[in-house]
Amino acid sequence: MLRCSRCGRTYPEAFRLTCECGGTLLVERPPETFTPEPFLDARRYLNHLPIENYVIPVPTITPVSEMEINGVKAIFKLEYLQPSGSFKDRGAWVTVSKLLEEGISEVVLDSSGNAALSLALYGLSAGIKVHTFVSYDTSPGKLSLLQQLGAVVHYVEGDRMTVHERTAEFSERSGITYVSHWLNPYFLEGTKTIAFEIYEQVGVPDWVLSPAGSGTLFLGLWKGFSELKATGEIEGLPRLVAVQASGYESLCGRSHARNALAEGIAIPEPPRLDEMKRVLRETDGLCVSINELETMGALNWLKRHGFLVEPTSAVVLSALWKLIEMGEIKRGERAVLPLTGSGLKLTQGI
Repeated sequence: MLRCSRCGRTYPEAFRLTCECGGTLLVERPPETFTPEPFLDARRYLNHLPIENYVIPVPTITPVSEMEINGVKAIFKLEYLQPSGSFKDRGAWVTVSKLLEEGISEVVLDSSGNAALSLALYGLSAGIKVHTFVSYDTSPGKLSLLQQLGAVVHYVEGDRMTVHERTAEFSERSGITYVSHWLNPYFLEGTKTIAFEIYEQVGVPDWVLSPAGSGTLFLGLWKGFSELKATGEIEGLPRLVAVQASGYESLCGRSHARNALAEGIAIPEPPRLDEMKRVLRETDGLCVSINELETMGALNWLKRHGFLVEPTSAVVLSALWKLIEMGEIKRGERAVLPLTGSGLKLTQGI
């Protein structure tokens, strides 16, 4: 069933974005024993997902790469190796599978690029027409790929929040189903699988650092580890760090200087903000703000060490450096850093 995070009202597991009270929704099911199937992709976790059938392609199980940084074991989770080049394939796969079950053949969403690419790729395989609203500031490489995947691209003059507003207005006027990954409870069902993989690959780490704009990865990590705890598979959750772009913070104090490089998390008013705050409290988590210069430094370090990622991915490394310097993350501890998006989508140098 779907349960409202605000008033607690429940709904059947049909495609729905919000409660009648305006609250956000989460899929809620009785805990099941964690028994992965012998697949080498996301089908491994089908018994923990709210879908009967699934579309092709299927998100992959991404590898990890470990190295020591100032005495801390940094475990990079290579999410940029997913089929469309970002972790959002996980959420798009579950979303499109659910849409197909319900016979929905045309949808609209807003995106800074990666979510639109994921939905366009999986929608193409399912015969679903995808409209995507993007800012004129979206990376040219991502826009080119969207067009190649057959998405109908609508351009908006304004920031990320303006794009979100225009998309909702278009959906209401046209009657086309809005599948906002910010609100969509099935998207989080996909992103939670990253927590399952982390557990199988390295156990429960001390820390997980996540880029946090709308919260689709941050909340997915929390949901996955929480479900593992509910089944008795693990005893406790890792401490979760929400890494935000300066000038766009919703959990940290708002900065004056804006980090334009980390476009994927330039979301100052996420609709799941209350849930994100609750996760920070529940996991004894932290919020870290990263500016443009810090993002660039981490991005260059990642390139030199063989990780070809986009700037938004780099903020987690910069946050790790900060937390080590502050004494929050200590020598000998283990920290997982998801690298969320591929640098191959960038046609202009950074």
